[in-house]
Amino acid sequence: MQAMKFPEKSPEHGKQVGIWIRVSTEDQAQGDSPAHHEARARHYAAAKGWEVKEVYDLAGVSGKSVIEHSEAKRMLADVRSGHITALIFSKLARLSRNARELMDFSDIFRDHNADLISLQENLDTGTPSGRLFFNMVSIMAAWEREEITDRVRASVSIRAKLHKPLGGQAPFGYVWKDKNLEPHPDEAPVRKLMYELFAEHRRKKAVARILNERGFRTRNGGKFSDTTVGRLIQDPTAKGVHRTNYTKNNLGGKAWAFKPEHEWILHEVPAIVSPELWDQCNSILEGAKGTRPRLGKRPVHLFAGIVFCACGQKMYVPTSTPKYVCAKCHNKIPVVDLEAIFLDELKGYLLSPERVAEYLEKAHATIGEKESLVATLGRELERVKSEADKVYRLYIEDKLSPDQFNERYQPLDQRKKQIEAEIPEAEANLSLLKIDGLSSEYIMEEARDLHASWPSMTTDERRRIVETLAKRITVGTDEIDISLCYLPTFREMTNRQHTLTDSSPPPA
Repeated sequence: MQAMKFPEKSPEHGKQVGIWIRVSTEDQAQGDSPAHHEARARHYAAAKGWEVKEVYDLAGVSGKSVIEHSEAKRMLADVRSGHITALIFSKLARLSRNARELMDFSDIFRDHNADLISLQENLDTGTPSGRLFFNMVSIMAAWEREEITDRVRASVSIRAKLHKPLGGQAPFGYVWKDKNLEPHPDEAPVRKLMYELFAEHRRKKAVARILNERGFRTRNGGKFSDTTVGRLIQDPTAKGVHRTNYTKNNLGGKAWAFKPEHEWILHEVPAIVSPELWDQCNSILEGAKGTRPRLGKRPVHLFAGIVFCACGQKMYVPTSTPKYVCAKCHNKIPVVDLEAIFLDELKGYLLSPERVAEYLEKAHATIGEKESLVATLGRELERVKSEADKVYRLYIEDKLSPDQFNERYQPLDQRKKQIEAEIPEAEANLSLLKIDGLSSEYIMEEARDLHASWPSMTTDERRRIVETLAKRITVGTDEIDISLCYLPTFREMTNRQHTLTDSSPPPA
C-alpha cells in the first residue's frame, strides 16, 4: 500500500523566519520598547538555529485591525513567496486583537505551510496541538478585549457621576487642579473675550480673525479657526456646566456621536462667562444654522424675533397693519404701544437700587477679567521675546543659516508686534472700565441719559440696545412680560462697531 504523503515542512534547523513587532504607544510610554521585543525574538531564533530574514515593524499601530497595514501586506507576501516560513511574535495580542484577522492569518500560514510562533503563550502552529490551542486562545483574546471594553464603558458613567477625570485635556480656558476644573489664568480671559467678540460681530470667522490678529493662539500654539470658535462657544463649561459621558464611539460611520441627553452627567464648575452671554451667543449660532445671514442687514422692526404671544408663537408685523400679530390666536399689540411700554420698563429697570448693586458687582468682576487679559498678554509677550532671542543667539553663533533664521524669526517677530499693538488697546479698555463703571451715581446718570436720548436715537441704535438688554417679550391678553438681562454701560451699547465681514481690512 502506498504511503500517504503530507506537505513537506522546512527543516526545523535553518528555518527562515520573520519577526513581528507591534507595541502600542501607551506600552512604549511605560517602557515596553519595540527594541526589547525584537531582541527577545532574535534570541529565540538563534537558540533554535533559525535565520531571521525580515523584521516587520508596526510600533504604535492599533491592534484593532492590522491586516491592511503595509507591513502586514509585506509579511503575507513573503509568506506566500516562501521568503519566510515562520513568524515570531511576543504574544497573540501583539499580532492582532481582531479575532477574525487572527483566524485569517492562521489560514494563510497553514495554506502556505508556514508557522506562527507566540513566545508568551508557548504556541507553535507547526504542531496539531499548537494549531488547536492557537484558535482557542485567539477566541479568548477577542472575548477578553470585548469584556475590557464593556467594563471601561460601564466605568465611564460611574466615574462621571463621581466627578472624576475621564482622561483627556481640560477644555480651553480651564485646567485640572486637584481633580477639579478651575479657570486657567492665561486661557480663561481669552475664552471670555471670544464670547464678547462673537456677541458683537456675530461671525465665527470674524472672531477667529480678530483673535489671531491680536496675537492670541490655541493651547498648542496654532491659530484659531471658525470651527474651534464655534465648538468653544457651544461648550457649556464656560457658563459653569461641565458635561461628561455625553459622547460615544460610532463605529458604523462618524468617529463619535452624542449620547441621549438622559445619560449625560453634568457638574457645576466655576464659570468664565455669564449664562446670559452664553445664551446670547448660542442663540446667534442657532439662528445662523441652515442659512447664511445677509451681512449688515437689520430687522425693520425694533423687537422682531423676541416678541412672543402667550400661546408660544412668535409675533410679527404684517405689511397690512402697524401691529405685532400672532398668526395662531390673532393676539396683537400696536408697535408704538409696545415701544412705549418697553421704554417705561427699561427706565424702572435701570434706576432700580437692586439693579445698580448687581451692575456694580458685575462691573468689578469684569474689571478683574480685563486685568487678567492684560496680564496674559504681558506674559505671552515675554515668552515670544524669549523665543525670538534664542533664535537670534543661534544665528549669531552660526548654528542657523540666514534662511533658517528668517523662517523661525519672522513669525515670532510678527506675533510680537501683534501683541505689542494689542496690549495698549486692552489697557485702554481696562482704564475706561475703571474710570466709567464704579459708582452708583454714574450708573444713575447713564440710565437717565439713555432714557432721555431714546427719542433722538436712530432705529439702528435702538435695535442695538434692544438686542443687548432684552431676552424675550411675551404679550398676553391682559399683561406684557419683558425679560431683561444684565446691563452693560451706555458707552458699550451705543459705540459698538458694525459687524465685520471676512473681507474687511484688519483694524488699525
